[in-house]
Amino acid sequence: MKKVITYGTYDLLHQGHINLLKRAKALGDYLIVGVTNDNFDRNRGKLNVRNNVLERVEAVKATGLADKIIIEDYQGQKIDDIQKYDVDIFAIGSDWEGKFDYLNEFCKVVYLPRTEGISSTQLRAESQKLINVGIVGAGRVATRFVPESEYVSGVVVKSVFDIDFSKAAQFAVNNNISEVHRDFERFLEDVDAVYVATPHLTHHDYIEKSLLAHKHVLCETPMVLNEKEAKDLFALAEKQGVILTEANKTAHCPAFNHLMVLIKSGLIGDVIDVEASLSKLWDDDKSLREMDPEQAGGSMFEMGSYPLLPIIKLLGTDFTEIHFYSKMDNGIDLYTKGIIQYPSATSSFKVGLGVKTEGDLVISGTKGYAYVPAPWWKTDYFELRYEDQNNNKKFFYKWDGAGLRYEIQEFASQIFSCRYSSYRLRRHECVCMARIMQIFSEKKDVTEL
Repeated sequence: MKKVITYGTYDLLHQGHINLLKRAKALGDYLIVGVTNDNFDRNRGKLNVRNNVLERVEAVKATGLADKIIIEDYQGQKIDDIQKYDVDIFAIGSDWEGKFDYLNEFCKVVYLPRTEGISSTQLRAESQKLINVGIVGAGRVATRFVPESEYVSGVVVKSVFDIDFSKAAQFAVNNNISEVHRDFERFLEDVDAVYVATPHLTHHDYIEKSLLAHKHVLCETPMVLNEKEAKDLFALAEKQGVILTEANKTAHCPAFNHLMVLIKSGLIGDVIDVEASLSKLWDDDKSLREMDPEQAGGSMFEMGSYPLLPIIKLLGTDFTEIHFYSKMDNGIDLYTKGIIQYPSATSSFKVGLGVKTEGDLVISGTKGYAYVPAPWWKTDYFELRYEDQNNNKKFFYKWDGAGLRYEIQEFASQIFSCRYSSYRLRRHECVCMARIMQIFSEKKDVTEL
């Protein structure tokens, strides 16, 4: 049997892709198609791929031309794949003429003619609809959004609103934003989508008003601190036909997503325990929002959604028991440890604004464990470790900038694709986080240290 392998992004799958797959298929008896993962797209300088990797895999699968579909994760994988699958022919489009001649050492290289007059780049350019984004809240978090958005095609920051108009005006000047508003309703008329970066307790009202005005919303984490509010807002977004996404940068980080895929594929067996921690020592400044109980300050509300992320992604939303241990001071938790029980697993997390702890992530399984060193929430490296150390594997990634470009790219992709939920952070997972925040806020199962 003659095996053929080819690779591509297959974004906005079009007739040119199908023609190329047909030509590759005709070269042999068995066609393997490698689809580049989202991590590859970062290296283009622009995050301009419209469909995420799962959507692109499904599109290739739907053609019926691929006998096997694999994900291309790293540089040099083509040589590994050719040898692993005993490939006879490597086929690629003629626009790569000569670039893959080095593979002739391993198999025959064939450059296939491209279909003239059509390409994903052309289709993106022709169909590109700019998303005019307005920023709500001109504070510390928002300052990172503008430069990060410049790496995502189709996203333009057009306007800013803050209850402190002078603060918003200065923010607009500093970030070269064309519009600044005193009135929120007028602000909404100017934009297609809204990025909410205000104090936690204001999120709900800004989100609700934006959704009712048929605006897409990307809201900083934690989105809300109440389970019913989260459910209602997601239901309202779908009713209005717009996208609502929680801006948890770790959830959209390529390395973290790859880690989740590897764990869920069973490489460390059944997950029995997840431990996640992070902390940051703040100056003893009671004026900071993070230290103000009236603005939902404290470790749990400020940081809790990050360690909850791997726990919920891997163990699910149906926990059976939860308990918190908190060091309180002036109405806020300077430190909280949480223990969450599941029917067949356990988990724990630690967060601190006034207590320092090791910020790593450990996922324990029946065959091995995954270790992500601090700061794991900016995942750029992790290990899979086993009893036989010869089987250990290390994975390296690049974390670009402040990391917000990944969540902005996914938000734009959801808008372009009319996709209400993201596999990176599903709606029911966000609702579960809000439920846990609510349990903590109601002081249920909280022991003060």
